[in-house]
Amino acid sequence: MKISLITVTFNSQKTLRSTIRSVLSQTYPNIEYIIVDGVSSDETLSMIKEYEPRFNGRLCWISEKDRGLYDAMNKGVLMATGEVIGFINSDDLFAENTAVEKIMRCFLQNPDADCVYADLYYVAKNNVNRIIRHWITGKQRPFSKGWHPAHPTFYVKREVYMKYGLFDLSYKLAADFELMLRFVEKDAIFMVYLEDSLVKMRLGGVTSNSLKNICKANFECMHAFKKNGIRMGGFYPFYRLIPKLRQYFQ
Repeated sequence: MKISLITVTFNSQKTLRSTIRSVLSQTYPNIEYIIVDGVSSDETLSMIKEYEPRFNGRLCWISEKDRGLYDAMNKGVLMATGEVIGFINSDDLFAENTAVEKIMRCFLQNPDADCVYADLYYVAKNNVNRIIRHWITGKQRPFSKGWHPAHPTFYVKREVYMKYGLFDLSYKLAADFELMLRFVEKDAIFMVYLEDSLVKMRLGGVTSNSLKNICKANFECMHAFKKNGIRMGGFYPFYRLIPKLRQYFQ
């Protein structure tokens, strides 16, 4: 069973090397690695070319203009040939070299599963060994209660994307949330929770790097409920915003 891992990059030379190395270190043998670059002007492309031979034909990459992060993610999904698709951001890395093996074992043990999701660590931007927040996703609950999987641990069968659609480009900061909400609550995909922290995610991403973006993403999430015809409780903004603000001030 093949998994396609997708990394979207743009001027990512400072962190991409550790991301690529973490993919190379995975013990699971059947990995297709896809890198979608937005025409970087730094050493990103040189780094990709440096590591390409080490993947023995399992690395596919493109470098072309896009309409932003989620457009690039959509390109990666359409390039993917694996039965399962997951994303590893260009400033993130796997927490252990058996992470992908654990994910795929979970799919094999649960053949009816459309998705496997897990936990992650938020780590310091300049020290991936310093854990800032441990995101324990827990068993599935309503999104309206503030629960949702961490997108970097959201591994989905390719057929789900083909059936229910890709990232909605009308969302600039929360298209990943909208996609998960749509798949899980509107389309009712069958998910399995893997109780393990598999990814280290650096703080400082576009959504979490300012209070303005945190608030804007929150409004986009609320709009996603309305767009998908899913009821959102009156306290939802607080359920979602409080942990984000705590994380920001940490």
